[in-house]
Amino acid sequence: MKVIKIGIASQQKIRQRVLAIAKGEITPKPSDPKVWFTSMRSLAEVLSDENRAMLDVIRQSNPNSISELAQMTGRKQGNLSRTLKTMSRYGLVRMEKNERSLRPVVLADSYQLSIA
Repeated sequence: MKVIKIGIASQQKIRQRVLAIAKGEITPKPSDPKVWFTSMRSLAEVLSDENRAMLDVIRQSNPNSISELAQMTGRKQGNLSRTLKTMSRYGLVRMEKNERSLRPVVLADSYQLSIA
């Protein structure tokens, strides 16, 4: 079971951390968060109940396209596409090319939260 560690910190603290890592001042530990959000609100929007349910559908059904996922979930394709793009930017899903469409792949089974 793959776990994605999520951190919440201010934009300034995230930037300072990234710069310190780039300068070699700190070395990230394997236990450190890999995905960062700037607020609980932004985390709640991305991992809402509806979106977590969608991730479960992707995990269980392995849809071959966004349109197939739209049929399975009853959500509009444009809405799903935007949501999946956001999740992809955060590293929660990966969009794989599949012939003429994009296939969503969930990258974790669970999430662990760390608040800085």
